Parts: sequence; C-alpha cells; structure tokens
Amino acid sequence: MGVEHHDLVHEFPELKSRIHDMKVSDTHFRRLFDEYHELTRTIENMENEVVPATTQREEEHKVRRVQLKDELYQMLTAAA
Repeated sequence: MGVEHHDLVHEFPELKSRIHDMKVSDTHFRRLFDEYHELTRTIENMENEVVPATTQREEEHKVRRVQLKDELYQMLTAAA
C-alpha cells in the first residue's frame, strides 16, 4: 500500500496560487507551512518504516498535522 501525499497543494489544489502568495508574503504562514511539511515528511518516513516510531507517536504527529492544516486553511480562506 502506497503512502498518501499530504502536501498542501495536494490537499487544496484550488488554492495553489494563494498558497504560493502567502508563503512569499506572510512569515507566520510560511513558518506554519514549513512545520506542516516537515511533519508530513516525518510521518511518511514513519509509515514507510524508514524511521522507527510507536503508533502513539505517529498518531500524535498526525493530530498536530491536522491542527496545522486547519489553521493554514483558515489563513488561506480568510482573505479570499
């Protein structure tokens, strides 16, 4: 079974240009964006068993990623 990609462009393809604009113009958005993508890479490595992790740790990372995704989505749609 392949690992799903959860980068923001895959998650919100209709907001691709808005994501780019905010990465360039909003440092807070950029920081959260970077944290989201670092977590995504870490989770993918856990799922692919490249990095050993307990199920609890993997789930904690996934919860944080969902929180970040929600916050990023709110930021992306707030000014739209």
